[in-house]
Amino acid sequence: MSCLELPRPLAVQPTAGAADMNEAAAMQPRPANPVPADARNGGRVKAHEVAPQGVYRPNDNVLTPFMRSPEYVQMSTAAAITLGVMQGYMHRTSCTRCLNLLLTYPEGCRANCAYCGLARHREAERDYADRNFIRVDWPAVPYDEVLAIMARGGDGGRFHRMCISMITHPRSDADTRVVLERWVATAPHVPVSILSNPTTMTRADVQELHDLGADIFTVALDAATPEIFDRTRGRGVQSPHSWDKYWEILQAAAEIFGPEKFGAHLIVGMGESERDVLTQVQALRDLGGHSHMFAFFPEKGSLMDHLPAVPRPQWRRVQLARYLIDYRDHRIERMRFDEAGRLIDYGIPESELDRIIKAGTAFRTSGCPGKEAHDVSACDRPYGDSPPRDIASYPFAPQGRDIARIRTQLGRRQPGPS
Repeated sequence: MSCLELPRPLAVQPTAGAADMNEAAAMQPRPANPVPADARNGGRVKAHEVAPQGVYRPNDNVLTPFMRSPEYVQMSTAAAITLGVMQGYMHRTSCTRCLNLLLTYPEGCRANCAYCGLARHREAERDYADRNFIRVDWPAVPYDEVLAIMARGGDGGRFHRMCISMITHPRSDADTRVVLERWVATAPHVPVSILSNPTTMTRADVQELHDLGADIFTVALDAATPEIFDRTRGRGVQSPHSWDKYWEILQAAAEIFGPEKFGAHLIVGMGESERDVLTQVQALRDLGGHSHMFAFFPEKGSLMDHLPAVPRPQWRRVQLARYLIDYRDHRIERMRFDEAGRLIDYGIPESELDRIIKAGTAFRTSGCPGKEAHDVSACDRPYGDSPPRDIASYPFAPQGRDIARIRTQLGRRQPGPS
């Protein structure tokens, strides 16, 4: 069983005259507010030790329960709806095909990435289990309950994949192994991806996850250049991550998991040029992996929540070029860029490019593959990088009206009758 696309009215068109690219000089994180001493390292949660009672839905008006992985995991709102632990409706789709699980601790993630709603600086305003991440709430669920639902087929066969998202925490590596082992023993028919935390990992950790049954290993590189990485998730925001360490673990994953079994996340619109991000896409493909693309969106509560989302022309150009590199054996050397690094020529015949645009797959959410096709992601992350009124990554196959809008965003004319 897969997701159904449910009809809805056509979304509102974006404002005319919007910027064509997010320039580096404009995409600067704001300073963080100081964190009160009693809120640091999950202080409020640990001081009260409120016992959890089953599923916890984020609510900043209550005392957050004391929950730790591996006994508890958080999951995306879309996954919770699909699994049946929450009621809800998703615009034009009935489910998600990937069960995204997030490790959880009162101390939360100890990193401080500028664009992330889970970042450490948010201790001042919101306990970890109440924070939004990629635009949605993440309810916390007893892991035993998740496994019991899967054991009785409660997902209806809709999950093509499960993903364990690690965070920067001293217990994250060990608890990821527990979550993985228990999943493989309970639901071996649903393959597991690891969204890793390279900062706390060694090559031996990567090998152990492979040996325990993980199918795909991914690294959230996110930034397309060392400079943007350092500014948004390294020393520039008092965060522990480093570009070199991330690439060290990514190289290990390439060697241990092998071709087509590893990848990296990249966020478009944080001040890099289109040449910058596509250079990383090509480097990943040359290693044998794939890039998983996210459109920058100003996450509420993050240090970049005052900045503009990636302009749709920039995003669509990169989506299309990334698809050509990852799935059509195309190369960046055949493309042309202007002085600002903006893509101006894809380097393939117009008729072929038009067929790829019309097919629409290039504009779907990119991530680890599912059962539909090798170039269609199981991890469809409904509206994780945009509101439904202005869809960035389509969690369903774009239809005629969607393709017409994409063409407009690309600045391309509608084709005439054949």
